[in-house]
Amino acid sequence: MAKTPVASLELESLERIETKIRSLVALVDQLRAQHAEALAENRQLAARLEQAEARATEAEQASGEIVQLRDERDQVRARVADILEQLDAIQL
Repeated sequence: MAKTPVASLELESLERIETKIRSLVALVDQLRAQHAEALAENRQLAARLEQAEARATEAEQASGEIVQLRDERDQVRARVADILEQLDAIQL
């Protein structure tokens, strides 16, 4: 009978260890799931960033084209003004 309380204590210790191990396994599973979610979100955000960078590049190019077209418009206006002045001079 003296060994029965010791065996009971050992069994309780083993049960506590088993409970702790099971909770740790559950925690590891939860962390793995969170890691997988974080990786998926990271991939999604990387794709969105790439799209945003592409749009920014397109916008910069469009802005440059707009500046160039405005310069050309100003040159055309100046030429038209010169031609109108020449026409006015001829009609006098």
